[in-house]
Amino acid sequence: MSDAIKELKEKLLYKRVKTYEVMSEADMAASDEYAKGYMAFLDGGKTERECVSYAITMVEKEGYREYKIGDKIEVGGKYYYNNRGRAIYIFRIGTENVEEGIRISASHIDSPRLDLKPHPLYEDNGIGYLKTHYYGGVKKYQWVATPLALHGTVVKADGTSVDIIIGEDDNDPVFYISDLLPHLAKDQMAKNAREVIPGEKLNLMAGSIPLPEAGGDGVKLALMKLLNEKYGIVEADFISAELEVVPAFKAREIGLDRSLVGAYGHDDRVCSYPAITALLESEGSAHTVMAILADKEEVGSGGNSGMKSGIFIDIIDEIAKNLGANVNAVKANSKCLSADVNAAYDPCYPEVHEKNNACTLNGGVVLTKYTGSGGKGSTNDANAEFVGFVRAIFDKEGIVWQTGELGKVDQGGGGTVAVYISEKNIDVVDLGVPVLSMHAPYECIAKTDLYMTHKAFLAFNVN
Repeated sequence: MSDAIKELKEKLLYKRVKTYEVMSEADMAASDEYAKGYMAFLDGGKTERECVSYAITMVEKEGYREYKIGDKIEVGGKYYYNNRGRAIYIFRIGTENVEEGIRISASHIDSPRLDLKPHPLYEDNGIGYLKTHYYGGVKKYQWVATPLALHGTVVKADGTSVDIIIGEDDNDPVFYISDLLPHLAKDQMAKNAREVIPGEKLNLMAGSIPLPEAGGDGVKLALMKLLNEKYGIVEADFISAELEVVPAFKAREIGLDRSLVGAYGHDDRVCSYPAITALLESEGSAHTVMAILADKEEVGSGGNSGMKSGIFIDIIDEIAKNLGANVNAVKANSKCLSADVNAAYDPCYPEVHEKNNACTLNGGVVLTKYTGSGGKGSTNDANAEFVGFVRAIFDKEGIVWQTGELGKVDQGGGGTVAVYISEKNIDVVDLGVPVLSMHAPYECIAKTDLYMTHKAFLAFNVN
């Protein structure tokens, strides 16, 4: 091959790179150290409420204070809005005119899981159970025969609340959903994967010893007695509770080289954590910067804690009003990274990916122009100018980045919060970490992709 052809290829053709091919030893060490903080965030935040509490601790250490609607907002001020304990808006007011727009990183902190039903506790044949209702897109068969933990908040009849975490401490018991043994599963194994485990069979085993002389419901009464003694709750209190069932696993390094991280909840806490850290590290930016950790994305972003909630625009309106700005100008000039994950190319399942347009582990942060399903149903589909704007920042700052689609065109698809933000006349594009086994009880990401995502959000905040 001639030098001229080599030069032409270098000039004209797109070349994928791997993070480890271009990262320095110092950056590789930094990515490893950064992952430690992220893993602590995962272990400390297995529910939305726990993530919000963890985030508040992080930002208060850096001088952020709680903001309530109607409070005064000033240039240089650092604030967070706690939306009902389930979502949080963290923002810092820059020195430039806010009509130049806000730099927004919008992620979500809810993950697929099982929720306890309002009347969960029952007894059958000497075993006490807690009934669940799955939340988000789960493969139900992945949740059986595995250790599970219970997290959440119970609001009692007198209005007081109590937080519950059972199954995370090494001395705690865990919960369990039974499955059929292979010897008796002939009919079960013939079913479609969606039907192998019906939703109504996702019942947590909670105990098996009855209260002496209790007669019927002796196990149920014994379990309720234990809960009452420790937490002061009665059965009716389940009605006003948010109790979530999550895997009782810790975040762990995967592989002999420790280059990967396995954990529950990468989708989408793997983007939430970098959104916070990038905001905190961008103190010198003249821009007004906001990081959003939203709720309800996995079920459509509804409710007053999801991205469809009016609180998003209310906060922008309050910022504009306090700074004497035109709120419509603020929105029109704001820019947002919808911080969400994409499906990493899986060599074990190549048939669901279109390889040229699939993201890969250690390929860097993923820029996803559009999501949706089939014919781009329910997508944001960012405009070319904004994609070019973001691309130029990343190239300038040496960010290793890639593009990706969520599988083959007719294979499936998915969505993010981007569409609900762009509806407010704000430029948005999806950006996040490639994930293997997305929505499984234990997902997998690469440390270098996580670190590049942090650096990407930081570059976006300061440029």
